[in-house]
Amino acid sequence: MQKLSDGLWRWTARHPEWHPGEFGAQVASFAAQAGDTTLLIDPLLPPEPEPVLRAVEETLADRLAILITIPYHVRSSEELWRRYAQNAETTIHGHRACRKRLTDESAFREIEPGVPLPGGATAHTIGKPRRYEMPLHIPSHEVLTFGDAVVEADGELRVWATDKVDGKVERFYRERFNPTLEPLLELPFDAVLPTHGQPIVENGKKALGKALRGKPWYHHG
Repeated sequence: MQKLSDGLWRWTARHPEWHPGEFGAQVASFAAQAGDTTLLIDPLLPPEPEPVLRAVEETLADRLAILITIPYHVRSSEELWRRYAQNAETTIHGHRACRKRLTDESAFREIEPGVPLPGGATAHTIGKPRRYEMPLHIPSHEVLTFGDAVVEADGELRVWATDKVDGKVERFYRERFNPTLEPLLELPFDAVLPTHGQPIVENGKKALGKALRGKPWYHHG
């Protein structure tokens, strides 16, 4: 567990599908304490989960909310819900497509973009056409989190392209996709926490703005 600031942690685990040594082989998950609510974002438990579980249990109060940025990142959400449901009000929040990745939907709540989530978090739509991914804003820590749309590589934030970048792809991101991320710059945040790559804990808004003005970045694992 890496403490990023008071009440904010990050941990990594091996990606369940990608090979070691490649970009994205390790993916990040996050925990935040927002008042009486513990937030877990895209949680993936590592093979030896005790440090993660201990950190959750040390902060757990009345409510545990598991927030999913993109359906692929449901991962350990259901396991954590089953573990803590008897100790705190525990819910899982995500795009409606997350349902098909759960065996029990009783704790699942479909996210309504812009409507406050537990802990004051909000989810925001991106993409044209709209993607299933919804970046999450955590106002208690002035943090913006991304699932796959924005990553960190070589010390910078990059918009992650889904296809090899040629003129057509570059134009799509410049004219259609990146503009849908620009409203995020109006949110109050200083840190950007991608699940792929390192966190940008300072000047995150400036780094995101630079990424949106730059060329898309492609890597396939």
